[in-house]
Amino acid sequence: MPESIEFEFFDPGPLVDRELLAKVVGRNPANPSKGWVPSYDIELWVDQAAEAIGKINFRAGNTPSLQLYGGHFAYSVLPQWRGHHYGERGVRLLLPLAKRHGLSVVWITCNPDNWPSRRTCERLGAQLVEVVPLPPDNDMYLDGEREKCRYRLTI
Repeated sequence: MPESIEFEFFDPGPLVDRELLAKVVGRNPANPSKGWVPSYDIELWVDQAAEAIGKINFRAGNTPSLQLYGGHFAYSVLPQWRGHHYGERGVRLLLPLAKRHGLSVVWITCNPDNWPSRRTCERLGAQLVEVVPLPPDNDMYLDGEREKCRYRLTI
C-alpha cells in the first residue's frame, strides 16, 4: 500500500450471528517499518459470557509477507468456548468489511499441526494452496514456528 494514500477505517455496523457478537475494539495504523498494514482488533462475545470468548485481527491490506506468512485474519477462541465454530463465524462476519477494503481474495495462514484452525479454513471455503517454510528473519520463525499452511479464500 503506497504511503501517499490515506487509509480509511470503516464502521462495519453490527456484526452479529445468532448469539455471537463481534465488536471492533481497536484500529491500528500501518507500520511501514515493520511491513504491517492497517488492522482491526475484534473481540468475540456471546450472551452468556462475562468476558470476550475470543479475538480476531483483520489486516486490511496486502504485502507479500502477509500473503505468504501472516494472513489477513488471525483468530483465537478460548479453550472452554471451542467447538461452536466461533472463529469461523467471526471471520465470516468480517468478510464484507474485507471486501469494502477492496479485497477480493484473502489469505489465512496457520501452522500445519493446527488441525482445528485448518478445519476452520476449510469450513470457510478456503483452499489449501501450499505449505511454506518461514524465513529465518520472520518474527514467527524467531518464536519457534517453522512452516505455514496458506489458505486462499475468494470473497
